[in-house]
Amino acid sequence: MRRKEFAVDEQQEIDQFLGEMSFGILATVAESGYPSATPLNYVYTNGNIYFHGSRAGEKIANLKAQPYVTFCVAKEYAIIPSYFTDPELACPATAFFKSVVIAGRASLVEDITEKAAALQALMVKLQPEGGHKPILADDPAYRGNVKGVAVVRIDVEHLTAKFKFAQNKNEEEKAPIVEGLRERGGELDSETIGLMQKYCPYHNGSSE
Repeated sequence: MRRKEFAVDEQQEIDQFLGEMSFGILATVAESGYPSATPLNYVYTNGNIYFHGSRAGEKIANLKAQPYVTFCVAKEYAIIPSYFTDPELACPATAFFKSVVIAGRASLVEDITEKAAALQALMVKLQPEGGHKPILADDPAYRGNVKGVAVVRIDVEHLTAKFKFAQNKNEEEKAPIVEGLRERGGELDSETIGLMQKYCPYHNGSSE
């Protein structure tokens, strides 16, 4: 059952998360009829998802046969042990995370300028320190490579986002979780506490 208190509709929050992340799962329909899931690097720019790869292979064949795809990006911030809130029962154990699921239409980008811009955006994402010559469509050094590589754009048609950070709990119920995270001091525990505070306003009182 979908829990409405974890759903996020604010486009700015969603855009920020998609912009921060660089890795997602592409789901296509294989010739066998089974879903095919492919983990890959991506960049989110101009409201679209872009990724690159070989012009041959299963995922490109799948996309040519059936362009409608789903794409999922998720990040787990913290495992919340049951004993943070209950000394005996396992039921309270959970995890806090952000996730976005996109449904859209995938197409091969043939425009050389758009391809180069997408590849450069991907380089900025994966290699923000620079150390390379910018990818430009009119640069002879890149022209052959840009033409030869497959760049795919996913035009977003439907998007759902779920950010789970205890929005369904009141301050008294959240207090032991916050304390447990502080004491544990894991890599993302401090950030998780901040996100619990940030997303508190999204709580609408629903327990659905």
